[in-house]
Parts: sequence; structure tokens; C-alpha cells
Amino acid sequence: MTVTTEVSAREAEVLALVGQHLSNAEIAAKLFISVRTVESHVSALLRKLDVTDRRALAGFSQAPSRNPLPTPLTSFVGRVPERAALAELLAAHRQVTAVGPGGVGKTRLALAVAAEIGAGYPDGVWFVDLVPVTGPGPCVVAAAVAAAMGIGEQLGRAMTESVVDALADRSVLLVLDNCEQVRDGVAPFLEKLLSSCPRVAVLATSRARLMVPFERVYPVPPLSLEGGGESDAVALFLDRAAAASWPPNHALRDPIAAFCARLDGMALAIELAAARWSALGLDGLTAGLADPLRMLEGGSRTDERHRSVRAALDWSHALLDPQDQALLRRLSVFVSPFTLDAAAEVAGATADGLARLAEQSLLVVTPSPAGTEFRMLQTIRQYATDQLTATGELDQARARHLAWCACQADRLAGLGPEWRVRFDAVADDLRAAQGWSEDYRLTRRLAELTFARKLASESQIRFEQAARLAPDPAEAAEMFRQAAAVAGCRIRGDDTYRYLLAAAEISPDPAAAARDLATAATTTHRFWGKFDQLPTRQETVALVERAGELAGDDPAARAAVALAEAGVLSDAFGAAQGPADNAVPETVARAERAVELAHRLGDPLAESAALDALIGAQCWAGDTFGTAATARKRIILLAALPDTPAATHELLDALGMAAETALGAGDLPGARRAGRQLADHPLMSEVGHRGSCWLVVTEALAGDTDAVLRHGERFLESWQRAGRPAKSALAPAAAAVAMVHGLRGDEEQRQRWLGVLETMGVTPECTYGFGAVFDAIRLLDQDRAAEAAERLVPEPDEVWKWVTWIWLHWYVALRAEAAVLAGHPQAAARIAAAREIVTGNPVATALVDRADALLAGDDERVRATAAALRAAGCDYQAARSQRLSGSPARGGSSRTG
Repeated sequence: MTVTTEVSAREAEVLALVGQHLSNAEIAAKLFISVRTVESHVSALLRKLDVTDRRALAGFSQAPSRNPLPTPLTSFVGRVPERAALAELLAAHRQVTAVGPGGVGKTRLALAVAAEIGAGYPDGVWFVDLVPVTGPGPCVVAAAVAAAMGIGEQLGRAMTESVVDALADRSVLLVLDNCEQVRDGVAPFLEKLLSSCPRVAVLATSRARLMVPFERVYPVPPLSLEGGGESDAVALFLDRAAAASWPPNHALRDPIAAFCARLDGMALAIELAAARWSALGLDGLTAGLADPLRMLEGGSRTDERHRSVRAALDWSHALLDPQDQALLRRLSVFVSPFTLDAAAEVAGATADGLARLAEQSLLVVTPSPAGTEFRMLQTIRQYATDQLTATGELDQARARHLAWCACQADRLAGLGPEWRVRFDAVADDLRAAQGWSEDYRLTRRLAELTFARKLASESQIRFEQAARLAPDPAEAAEMFRQAAAVAGCRIRGDDTYRYLLAAAEISPDPAAAARDLATAATTTHRFWGKFDQLPTRQETVALVERAGELAGDDPAARAAVALAEAGVLSDAFGAAQGPADNAVPETVARAERAVELAHRLGDPLAESAALDALIGAQCWAGDTFGTAATARKRIILLAALPDTPAATHELLDALGMAAETALGAGDLPGARRAGRQLADHPLMSEVGHRGSCWLVVTEALAGDTDAVLRHGERFLESWQRAGRPAKSALAPAAAAVAMVHGLRGDEEQRQRWLGVLETMGVTPECTYGFGAVFDAIRLLDQDRAAEAAERLVPEPDEVWKWVTWIWLHWYVALRAEAAVLAGHPQAAARIAAAREIVTGNPVATALVDRADALLAGDDERVRATAAALRAAGCDYQAARSQRLSGSPARGGSSRTG
């Protein structure tokens, strides 16, 4: 409407009374003027205000003065996508309800959006807080709107009609805040308003949708956690913490992100926590999450509902019917998303009941093709649990939840391949039920399930817990044995040893105790590299002797004792070295007896362990091909076994042994297969440096530089993450990567890896094995044959402990080539000695043939070795044969470039 002329004071008085719907006679009486004069003023007003009738004039008289939005006392942080989405909805729909739980940030978001789009409403944006409104019906809501906008009540008409008349042709945006408590009044008011006032739009905030015809619902999400330390949730925490004291250090962003995630990104909770930053620090705040409702209070808010998270939830709780309050309490036992069926079984829920809680934003609903899931935000769940405790229903509710969890755990075994998805869905509930109930059956099942899910660390803990909860000593001993096997999978030798001793101590069966003691002693020999603190030889010998006393005639116990004797009692130098020279035949004999006894049992695990002892004995006897064959036999023996902790532990060891022995026999494809299978095993993710060690070595010897560098960096990262353990068993991988960098001419990286090698605590003796081999390959590649010959100067029988394992064939073959290229007078003798040792090894045989051809100056024979080496999977040495052909027999160039 356009005002063409200024309205006089008397005309303004008449206009106000027209707005009260008084007749001309009533206006004349009030102003003490004639009716004709009133008629004249009315005619003038119609002309000046450019309206056509008295009704429009009355509406104009009630045109409200623009009322500014409330000014927030703190800055608005983030929410860029949410603001855009809400503004877009308002541009397309006349009534949008921003819905969410208390404290999620609905009001601040609505105010921010209203301020951004307010210019699009010529007659203003109006904020109406409905918190103070009490009483049913649309009139109380209309009265609140009228009060906020300065609209007067018309005599003889309801306030709803007065507001509708005043806004009939106005372009305004109403922001109706906190509609949940007067939903029954808001809905009919909005239906009347929006149907009669085509240029009015409404942005409502509510914990539940309003259920009106025009409504479009916008679920307000928690603050974004995407981006970790750069997320909206972290930005809000930092902003409010800085306002309260000083800003947190930038290095704390990621820990703060994790903290905010535990608050589900709830804006109010984050603000209240940040306000206590200066008093508690991040560690104190995190500790306070054990009782979040107590910690998240004390906000300096004028609105009592937002002084604490508990107060905000009290408000929502009070709006529920008693039956829905009871359902909310009972559902609090779930810690993971749950289905309708689960809620019905545990809490007696119905679809209607869940829908009502969801409508009040007390449940988050997630539809999916597999079915709808419901969950509570953490603070709401804690609140409901407190209510459950206060009503004395906690034990009963938990008992129902425990029964449901036990049933779910039992069902998982029969689900087939999809069991993992189902386990992940209920795992947190299983853990929670186990935590408060300490139920043995559920604890044992959880231990088994977590192991099958490749959560080895948790599985070990669960088996140990099950041992403490077991109903009898025999069952407890079995749980300790399972824990020992899982610890073995995790390369935790000390834990394996401790659990086996615990099993022996409580086992009521002497034969079973004998097996445990013997196995504990054997562990110190077989897996000495997995220990942080290796037991003394005196201690382990005593275990074997005690096991022998308890074994009696039990076949399994006798087989276990025989295995222990084959390892521990034959070891004259201790677990890390091997038998004395004159003890080798006795060691082999004891190992063969252990294999025979285990085979009679028909127990593949016992036989595999005995075969491992035989591999060790064959190794010290210098039987390279025998060790490889025995290692392959272990793999075949274990292949069809179920995925139990004990079987998995044995398989992981067997794969490592297969890779090592295959390398020693020149079977590079076989070493690569076993190495990859070990590196890719899910249980190796925790100790990736252990899993990938032999794959790195294999690729280095084969000459796949890219694979070495790729696997090497992963190896290094895992080793560093594990605390940089000084384990010489890891050293071959570090030496292999150092060699490859040397071949590439990258001395800086080579020195870096030599530093890693030094940290691993490699002894000088070990350098006659892999150290000598890798150094010789590098030196020969760099045409430093004399230095290579010097590096390999010790005779094999002088350092046999360190070269008869997987390195003997590589050592003697490279020693022969270095002697030829360095012009050593014993070159021919070394070739002959090497040929006798390496016969049957495709790689080492080709290397010795090449050395012989170089000595003879026969280029054609040198080139011929390239095909043999390539067929054996040793591409680096194949390429080297091509480069060496045509070179002088002594000092010829073979640089890789």
C-alpha cells in the first residue's frame, strides 16, 4: 500500500478506532465529533492510504511496527550447509519446521537464517518465543504472536481472527520458537493463518513436527564432525573456550574432535563443556563423560532450560505421556542402534511408541533397505538411564537386555558370511551387557566372536576375563589356554607364557597341567623373539622336568614333553642360538621323536609344533631343502583347520617359516606367496611390521624395487607405531630396504635405514647372514668386488650358525662371484665348494654357474644364466647377468643405473 499524503493527527485517531472495528457513530461519540465529520475523515483516509474498503483500512491501522530479531550474545559458528538448506526450503515452502532434540541448536540456526533472508519480507521478520505460553488452544498462541507484533485485539473477535486480519495482506516471516509444548495450539493457529494470509511464511522450531498441511520438516543435525579438528563442532568448542579463558592449543584439535564426537556434536553440550575448559582441561572434561549430565551444567543462561543438558532434557521429558516416559527409560539399555523387534523384545516397545519418541526428537531414526533403526544420542541415553535407576527398574531392564544379547551372540554362529555385519551392529550392546553383568557365557562368546572378527587385542582381554568368571577350574584353565593362543597371534610371548602357567596352576587334571607347562617351556624356545623378558634357561628346564613328572602315560602330555625336550633341553646356548656342534644329531633325533608322538595323536596342531622343532634341528644340521619341505608340510597340515586362536597362531608361524625356508632354498615364488599371505592376514594389522618382514626381504632379493619401497614404508610406520622394538628378527627387512636404496644410489635413505637397523639391536654375528648377503649384492652392483670379497671372507663353516639358516646358499654363491670378480686366487675352489652346497637351488645354482662362466670368460654362458634366473623369479640377478656378459672377468661393470 502506498501513502500518498500525510495523515493528520485527527485522521490517525479515527484510523486507530476503525482498526478497533468501531462504527462511525461509536467513533463520533468517542471523539466528540459529528458522524458526518467521521465519514469525511474515513473518506480521506481511504484516498490517502490507497485502500478500497473499510476492512482494508482496519488492517492498515493494525500494521505492526518492525520488531528486530533478538541479538545473540555469542557468535554463530559454522553450519554453512544447514543454513543454505533451510533458506532454500523457506524459499520454496511457506511453513518450515526445524526439528531436533533440545540443545542441538535449532533456535540459533533459525535466527541466523531469518537474519539472512529477512530482506525478502517487506513487512518484517518477527520472533515469537512460545516458552512462556501456557494453556491449550490456538488463542494463546495467537496472543503471543499479537504481543510480539503489537497487534491489538478487535472487540468481539477472537485473537486468532485479529491476527489473521492484521496479516491478511502482509509479507512477513514469523519465527515461532519452541513450539513443542503448545503443539496442539500451534497447529490450528498456523492452519488458519497460512490459509488466510498468502504472503505470510513461518519458520518454526520444535522438538516434534507440528503436523499441519503446509509443513515441511527440516531435521536439524548435530554440529558437523567431518574434518576432525577442522569441523564445526571443534570450531564451536574453540570459540566458547576462548571466550571463557584462553583458546586451546592447536595440537589439541584432534583430541577435541574426539571429545565432541562423544557428545554427538550437540551444540549445547559442547558449549557447556567448553565453558569448563579452563577449570578442567581436556583430560578432565573427557573424564567427566563418565557422568556427562553432571559435568554439562552451569551455563549462564537466562533460559533455565539451557542452563544444563539435564534441564533441557527435563523439558522434553515433561512433555511425554507416562507410558512414553517408561519406554524411554527401558530403551536406554541399548548402546547401539536397535530395531523395532529388538525394542519390543527388550523394552516392550510398539511401533507407535517408538514413533512418538522419534517425533519428540528423543530417538534418531535411520531407514535402510535392511530395516529401520533407532538410536539415542549419548546424553539422552544417560538421562534415560538415570530415570531408570531412579524408578528402581535398572536391574530388571538389564536382565532383559542381557538375555537378548546372549541370544544374539548365539545366533551369530549360524548366520553365514553376513555374521560380521550383524556382529558389528550389536557388538557394543554385547560389550555393555558383559561389562555390567560379568556373565561367563556371554564373556566367552564375546571372546570367540571378537577373535573371529580379527579383534585380537579385545579377544585376549575377553578370554582372560572369561577365565576369571569361569564356573570351574577346568573351564578357567581352558580360557587361559585360549588367551595364550591369542596372545601368540599378537606376538606377545610374555603373555602367552603367563597364561599357560596360569592354566597349569589351576587345572585339576595333572596331564593337562603337564601339557601347559611343557608348552610354556617350548614357547620360550620356539618364539623367543616374541618375548620382552625371556625366562631363564634354568626356569624353563624346571618346567620341562615338572611336566615330565605330571605327564604320566597320557599320550598328549608325553608328546608335549617330548617337544619341549627337543627344544629346551637340546639348547645348550639358550633359546636364541641353537645347539652346540656336537649336539646337532641329538637335537634332530629328539625333534623326530616329537613329530612321531604328535602324529600318533592325530592332532594337527601338536604335529605342526613338532614339525617346527624339526625345522630348527634341520636348520642347524645345514639341511636347507629339508627345512623347506618340512615347512611346506606344516602349511598343508594346517590349511583345513578351523579358524581358532590356536590354529591361527600356528598358521601365522608356519607362514613365516615357509617364507624363510623358501628363500633359503631359492624358491622365490613360494616365499612371495607365503609372505603375502602372512602380510595380508587380518591379525597382522596390529603388528604389520612383523607380518610384512619376509615379504620385504623376498621382494628385495627378487629385485622388485617398487614393492620393496612400498612395503618398506608400511613396515617402518608399523614398527614406529609399536614403539620401535629392538627385535633382531625384524632386522633382515630393514637391511633389505637399506640395500635397495644403495642400489638406487640414494645414500641418504640408505643411512636412514641403517639407523633403523642399529636401533633393532643387530649383533655383529648376525651380519654374517643377511648383512653379508645384502652388503655383497650392493657392493658387487657398484663394481666394488674386492670389498665384497672382503665382506664375505669368513669360511661358511666358521660362521655356520648365522649362514646355515636361509642365508647359506646366498652366501656361498655370492662369495664365489666376488672371488672371481676380485681376482681371488681361490676363486675356482670357492666355485666348486659352492656348487656342491647349492645343487637343487635354482637361484644359487644360476649364480654359481654365472661365476664359473665369468671365470672362464664365456659371455654366452653368462647370458644363459639370465633365463634361468628370470624363470626362478629373480629379475634383478637376471638383469645383472645381461650386464655382466661381455664384461672382463675381473672388475666388470654391473651397475644398475
